[in-house]
Amino acid sequence: MGNERQAEVEAILAPAVAKIGFDLEGLQVTKAGRRLLVRVLVDKDGGISLDDVAVVSKACSKALDESDSTGGPFADTPYTLEVSSPGVDRPLTEPRHWRRNIGRLVAVHIGEEPVTGRVTAASERGIELEADGVRRSATYAELGPGKVQIELR
Repeated sequence: MGNERQAEVEAILAPAVAKIGFDLEGLQVTKAGRRLLVRVLVDKDGGISLDDVAVVSKACSKALDESDSTGGPFADTPYTLEVSSPGVDRPLTEPRHWRRNIGRLVAVHIGEEPVTGRVTAASERGIELEADGVRRSATYAELGPGKVQIELR
């Protein structure tokens, strides 16, 4: 199961997902018996609903089926498609991940320093967070991967 098949699938699905307004956050193609399992992670501003998952599944299936008629990656192999959104344990690494978590409590390293604070803003350049009543800002270059903290209210 080579990476070339995964790259081929990504080349088919990324534009299909983007066209309907979602971000392809992850893709994994693995062998499951005689079938292939295609796991697609998608997200968008405001988060993903079950309806969104259905819409993305349909778009992905259609894109893969259309590619198969021209000898695509699954022309001779049955596959199972699994669409979901990233869980809260996915690290925040892209500006859009930070933007989608404004208002949440996040643990992150700013340089070498571990900081836990609430994300108050996110721009193309960096984030602002409030930690222990102090507003801090950091550029993405200074940030390690952020981890959303589960809060029990």
